[in-house]
Amino acid sequence: MSSALTDLFPLPIVQAPMAGGVSVPQLAAAVSEAGGLGFLAAGYKTADGMYEDIKQLRGATNRPFGVNLFMPQPEYADRSAVEVYAHQLAGEASWYETELGDPDSGRDDGYDAKLAVLLDNPVPVVSFHFGCPTRDVLDSLSRAGTLTMVTATTAEEAQAVQWAGADVVIAQGIEAGGHQGTHRDNPEADGSGIGLLSLIAQVRETVQIPIVAAGGIMRGSQIAAALAAGASAAQLGTAFLATPESGANALHKQALTNPLFVRTQLTRAFSGRPARGLMNRFIREHGPYAPAAYPDVHHLTSALRKAAAKAGDAQGMALWAGQGHRLARELPAGQLVEVLAAELAAARTALAAHSGGGGTGR
Repeated sequence: MSSALTDLFPLPIVQAPMAGGVSVPQLAAAVSEAGGLGFLAAGYKTADGMYEDIKQLRGATNRPFGVNLFMPQPEYADRSAVEVYAHQLAGEASWYETELGDPDSGRDDGYDAKLAVLLDNPVPVVSFHFGCPTRDVLDSLSRAGTLTMVTATTAEEAQAVQWAGADVVIAQGIEAGGHQGTHRDNPEADGSGIGLLSLIAQVRETVQIPIVAAGGIMRGSQIAAALAAGASAAQLGTAFLATPESGANALHKQALTNPLFVRTQLTRAFSGRPARGLMNRFIREHGPYAPAAYPDVHHLTSALRKAAAKAGDAQGMALWAGQGHRLARELPAGQLVEVLAAELAAARTALAAHSGGGGTGR
């Protein structure tokens, strides 16, 4: 790994920040204590809620950790398309005996207030999703002693991340579960995402800053492949979703390996932005008609998702998961980090023996 990352955590394993109550302080603490980099997800939280999570995490570990922020979203949704989608979801609201949410519930996710907290109370790492911050923001965090990471889904986005002054780029492949971190939501680009190994190679030839690889990684051997391709570390989300420390709903955890859910799908059905989840009834029925309108659709479906979870109906929930979900292991998070590290070491040893006749493999 690059020294900027090596100085923070010994193992090239980053726990992805999963918003919506999954990446809780207990999970981040367990990962950081085991030698990886645990992450809190500030997305969909208030600034005060984020600060409370940070305080809890600091009380549980002295190891470095990260906090992830969502970038504010521009206003470009077709209002009439959102209204049409709301009419389509009326049957869901009736079925779950709830009301649809207000699509105009905010577009900035409390971005400025959260930044103010992170500048007043600096944390070791801050990452960004759904766009790239300004140089002023990244410079201010750097002056506070915080290492910055920004998600990119193309080499062009990675170049923008480097130009803005971020320390690290997170190369997110199309295999990743949850929301794609594209800098601009372009419906015409749906389905054109790049596989992780191809993306790492393209980004590696475009930027000089370190790369963290994300997307479908579930085993130490896959981490080894990402490192061999040019990444400095790997970010895993779905792999940590099934751990007991994860705040994910029990139905969500069980669905990862449930044979009823055989594949994942990129969909706008739940949020209005492309996100990969387990194919279920809601995605099949509403995905083809969901407009490109984030976070409007996210707010619209919020009550539906909560009602489905309360009713124990996985067919109406957003079951975010990467393409490797069937490889999920129900291990404690710290033990999972240890297993991944052992698998990584074994893969590197095997590669060295194969390429160098038992030597260094250089």
